Amino acid sequence: MYNDAMKTPKRILPLVHDGLVDEVTSQLMSGKEASVYIVRCGDTIRCAKVYKEATQRSFKKAVAYREGRKVRNSRRARAMEKGSNFGREQQEEMWQSAEVDALYKLAAAGVRVPAPYGCFDGVLLMELVTDKEGYVAPRLNDVVMTEEQAIHDHQTMMNYIVKMLCVGIIHGDLSEFNVLVDEQGPVIIDLPQAVDAAANNNAEWMLTRDVNNIREYYAQYAPALRETEYAKEMWALYEKGDLTPNSQLTGQFTESDTDADLATILQEIDAAREAERYRRERIKEAKDGVDESQFNWSDN
Repeated sequence: MYNDAMKTPKRILPLVHDGLVDEVTSQLMSGKEASVYIVRCGDTIRCAKVYKEATQRSFKKAVAYREGRKVRNSRRARAMEKGSNFGREQQEEMWQSAEVDALYKLAAAGVRVPAPYGCFDGVLLMELVTDKEGYVAPRLNDVVMTEEQAIHDHQTMMNYIVKMLCVGIIHGDLSEFNVLVDEQGPVIIDLPQAVDAAANNNAEWMLTRDVNNIREYYAQYAPALRETEYAKEMWALYEKGDLTPNSQLTGQFTESDTDADLATILQEIDAAREAERYRRERIKEAKDGVDESQFNWSDN
């Protein structure tokens, strides 16, 4: 049963006029990069992610995430370098299209992500992930599990991260706040900052943060996971060109004396500090956001 439709946000009106959206029923959440709404498209319930403009976003260090993204049109590239109005518009378009491109690419690679239905003037239409009762699926940080389930789902997430890396993508902002859990398991969301693994100088650091964020969350329920080093194992195989979607990882990694240099140690310390700062910010944001559990869309 639907809630009464709400007033249509200005950014979604063009989609209503074009027949892509029939009505907006509720706001699901409002975050630092976008606001998400529950929308009806014919007989199907989906969600519409409305990206905030750069001046409204609080997402930090965006330049570090954009590094390595290819701009095929030379005029656009020059405009972006100069910072002209046209250049800023192109940067916004790239920021938004990065998520759409990543969603299609990852779905094809066997990674569970919401199915995308296209991005229209800064509004991404995609699948609404629900639990078996039809409620919006909870985020991982709201899920309590057994040790056995934690070990199983952690392995699933490591497999997904490997598949992402094999197609050249690092999430760059992965944590328990960017994973939904339905009856089939984890679903990875929020990819506008997706990183090009081969072209971004921060790729290894961001992969390590992603993997360790996920490790630390599941380790609450399965403490032995804290002893694993999947990020180092993945990256070593990736650098050698030996990583495949079917690579059997052990979570064990022994560094040589030459690998354990001061720069690497300092990088790991910085990564740990950044992860903790990020976690605190997301906990605060989760408390300030809209409670999704009130919505049930099982009855059409």
